[in-house]
Amino acid sequence: MAAIPTAVLPTGEKVAALGLGTWTMGDSARRRKEEIASLRLGFDLGMTLVDTAEMYASGGAEEMVGEAIAGRRDEIFIVTKVMPQNASRRGTINACEKSLKRMKIEAIDLYLLHWPGSVPFSETLEAFVALRKAGKIRHWGVSNFDLREMETVVALRDGGAVGSDQVMYNLARRGIEYSLMGWCEQHRVPIMAYSPLDQGKLLRSSAVTRIAAQHSATPAQVALAWVLRQKNMIVIPKAGSEAHVRDNHGALKLHLTPEDFAELDRAFPPPGRKKPLEST
Repeated sequence: MAAIPTAVLPTGEKVAALGLGTWTMGDSARRRKEEIASLRLGFDLGMTLVDTAEMYASGGAEEMVGEAIAGRRDEIFIVTKVMPQNASRRGTINACEKSLKRMKIEAIDLYLLHWPGSVPFSETLEAFVALRKAGKIRHWGVSNFDLREMETVVALRDGGAVGSDQVMYNLARRGIEYSLMGWCEQHRVPIMAYSPLDQGKLLRSSAVTRIAAQHSATPAQVALAWVLRQKNMIVIPKAGSEAHVRDNHGALKLHLTPEDFAELDRAFPPPGRKKPLEST
């Protein structure tokens, strides 16, 4: 079985660089058993980082994660998110308590603000610091923050402890390469890439499918291998079925060549200027 690469948090803790996403999961009773089985398979394969959010299925995804990790909590690194409308000091603490209750756990490994909102981040950070002191979270971070927002974060007292920035990143959405990626590398902040398959659109790319055929791989594996090549990058493709999880895991065995990367650059050119941060 292919070894799972790791990414390093600013504290020095290592986490699985290929994890499991849960967006759009947890809201179907009919698919619940299959989705839980897919998460557990991922854990068995070493994909021990799972990403969820209070927003996903209105808490249903967190409940599903809680069921999937039952009996093996110590193996799993759990990432979840607070919505910006709940991100006041008191609101963040209350939201965290609800997430803990839904997942039936005592602490969240990495707690993120889902996207920038109207509440000053300094207030959200106060809650993160309080939650960490109380042992309710181990690390905190942000999601959908661009360079300017990240500079604001680290300028705050205690802001230098930011553990990750979760953003949309894939072959077709390369804007973060212009400035944000370099800034995160300089500050040793891992990027967590969501939608690495561009919500399935990349599976229909002629360049991606051609390279996949040359390697006897799948288009998904090519797209994932391309993202995983980045230093200190965490990738969280959705894990909706066991077949999907096995396909994602297979990306670890794929070694793209310099010719492959050149072809993909021609099909999906890197950014030549600063672009607005993209999100779902």
